[in-house]
Amino acid sequence: MLTDSTAYFSINHPFDVYLSPWDKAKPLPSAEQLSFMLPTSLQLISDVKALESDCLIQLRHLDDDAKTVVEFLKLQSRKIDMVLQHIIAKEEYQGSHYIGTQFGGSGITLMSPSPLALGQEYQVTLHIKEELVALLCLAKVKACSLVENADESNTTQYAAELSFSVIQDSDVEQLVKASLSLQQKQLKLRQLSR
Repeated sequence: MLTDSTAYFSINHPFDVYLSPWDKAKPLPSAEQLSFMLPTSLQLISDVKALESDCLIQLRHLDDDAKTVVEFLKLQSRKIDMVLQHIIAKEEYQGSHYIGTQFGGSGITLMSPSPLALGQEYQVTLHIKEELVALLCLAKVKACSLVENADESNTTQYAAELSFSVIQDSDVEQLVKASLSLQQKQLKLRQLSR
């Protein structure tokens, strides 16, 4: 469960978000109860990421002679990631689809054609393709504002900020790692374009 909503860095990057309003009459689930709500595909991705993370920690303790093994394992991991990407692409998620614009370990920002009510809780399915992040959490709308001239078609757009209410610690870790990885890639691209 997240307690400090300002504790994490956020990065601007597009991603897919699916929102389902949470019934106000129902209490919010605990992080443990949330894990039982995961669809099979998200549970599979979560398990693979946890195994991979544990393996990488152990590999750091190997000496230089193991570099070939490490490279082989990275290749195997990449192949598994490609299969999981295919599974995610075929998945149909519950809720209305939105395009996210910013994410971090404490929340997300997304674009909406209509305003989202402040304080409304949503069940959120989040998918960041480039980093193979797919997770389920609950988040509350903390701000929603009209975006002036959002695009050239003059359609009305609102930027909605949601802070996580219930999220598993491992998912926060995934989001933090993904934000740092994408920031690193963005910095490399900037250096190359100079």
